[in-house]
Amino acid sequence: MHIPTPEEIRARRVMLGLTQTDLARKAGISQSMIARIESGSVDPRVSTLTRIVAVLSRKEEPPYRARDVMHTPVYTVGPQDPVTRAVEIMEKNDISQLPVVERGIPVGCLSESAIVSALDEGGMHGSGSRAVREFLEPGFPTVSLEADVRDVVHLLRENHAVLVVDGGRVAGVITKHDLIPLFS
Repeated sequence: MHIPTPEEIRARRVMLGLTQTDLARKAGISQSMIARIESGSVDPRVSTLTRIVAVLSRKEEPPYRARDVMHTPVYTVGPQDPVTRAVEIMEKNDISQLPVVERGIPVGCLSESAIVSALDEGGMHGSGSRAVREFLEPGFPTVSLEADVRDVVHLLRENHAVLVVDGGRVAGVITKHDLIPLFS
């Protein structure tokens, strides 16, 4: 049986993308014990080392990140754009809602429902020239590029889409449809 060195334990932990806290939680020991083992300042019990090796030996699927499943380009409109522009984008790209973005920053969304309401309120004529800002709805939730897809799944239970942002600016979008390939 190979007994891993402190350096090997640390290298394997880092390769798996685990923090000392992650490893400690999964192995059922304290983070400070992991730190001391990795530094070589303590000689762990065989039972402790066995638990650590078991965690580091598991073949876990690497977590998917938002960047792995998002799609681009993100079709958007500005709050000052006429509703007709939004309708054209939605029809051309077969989508039912659009993020509304101002200077790269999401400020809300426009959905088919809002457009139908605009038609109901203003009739068929004249509604299209009105500005998107008049029908602005709350925006989609946002996540970072590195967000765990499990968090995105949770957000998609209550939302039509999730925007992926990088430095506060929209970098991609994730819809329920984008998650389907994860099952294959």
